[in-house]
Amino acid sequence: MAFPASWQYEGAGSGRSPLDAALAWVRERRADLEVALAREGAVLLRGLPLRGAGDFDAFVRVFERPNFAYRASLSNAVRIERSERVFTANEAPPDAEIRLHHELAQTPLFPATLFFFCENPAEEGGATPLCRSDRLFEALQREHPGFTRDCERHGLLYSLVMPPRDDAGSGQGRSWRSTFGTGERAAVEARMRRLGYRWEWLPGDCLRATTPVLPAVRGLPDGRKSFFNQLIATLGWTDARNEGGRRVCLGDGRPLDAEALGRASALAEQHCVDLDWQRGDVAWVDNLLVMHGRRSFRGTRSVLASLAG
Repeated sequence: MAFPASWQYEGAGSGRSPLDAALAWVRERRADLEVALAREGAVLLRGLPLRGAGDFDAFVRVFERPNFAYRASLSNAVRIERSERVFTANEAPPDAEIRLHHELAQTPLFPATLFFFCENPAEEGGATPLCRSDRLFEALQREHPGFTRDCERHGLLYSLVMPPRDDAGSGQGRSWRSTFGTGERAAVEARMRRLGYRWEWLPGDCLRATTPVLPAVRGLPDGRKSFFNQLIATLGWTDARNEGGRRVCLGDGRPLDAEALGRASALAEQHCVDLDWQRGDVAWVDNLLVMHGRRSFRGTRSVLASLAG
C-alpha cells in the first residue's frame, strides 16, 4: 500500500445528513483504518463532507480514542482552540517553514496519534510533509552509526526560552503562562519540578526551561526503531529568544554532531511525501512512527488538529 494509505469517500444514499452518512462510512471502516495506520503510519481520507471544527470533532470521536488536550500539553507553539478536542495546527507566519518533527517529542508528555483536517487549503504551498522515521533511522544509521548510537544511548536535553505573553510571530512563541496554564511562578516551578525540568527566570519575565533527558530513539511494537525526537525541527527554532540547534544537546551534555544532524535533515527530506491538502481532507498520523511538518504558503490556510491516544 502506498504511503500514506488513502481512502476516497464517494458519498452515500439519501436518508441521512451528509455528515451522518460520512461518519457511518468511516465507522464501518474503522478496523481497516486502524490496520493501515499501524502498517503505514499515516492514513488519508479524501472527499469527506466536513465543513468545520464541529464536523471534525465529530469525526475524531468515531475512533473513541482518549483526548490529549492541547491546553494540558507542554507544546511550544501558539494555537487557538476551536472545540474541546480541536485547535489550529500552528499560528506561525505563512512564510515560516515548520521542519519535520514528532509531536511533543521535546516534552515528557506526547500523544500517540494525530488527526489533521483541511478546513481551507492555501492558495499556494502549505503542504504537510510526512516522513517515516523508521526508514529515516535505518538510513541515518548506515551513514552515521556513531551519531545514532549516541542518540540512542544518551538521549537528548532540550532548552527553550518562553516569553511572558504569546508571540504568534514565532513557531516557538507559546508563553510560559499559556504553557503551564497559570501566571503564578510557584505553580509553574512545582510542575516543572515534578516533571524533572531545570529552569531559570530571565530578564523581561522570560523563562528558560530545560527538559529531563528524553529519548531520541524509540522502539516500536514490531521491533523497528523510530528516530523519535525534534532534532530536525530545532534547526528552525530561531527567534528573538532562541538560537536554533544550540538549544539541544546529548543527554550527557555533549554537543550534537552538526554534520550528522544536517545529514539527518537531508535524508528526512528524501524520505518525505508532501500531503497537498484538498478541502475536507483528514489525515490520521501515528506520532511514534511518522514525522510531520508544514511547508510555507501564500493566502489563507486553515488546517486543524486533534491529538489522541
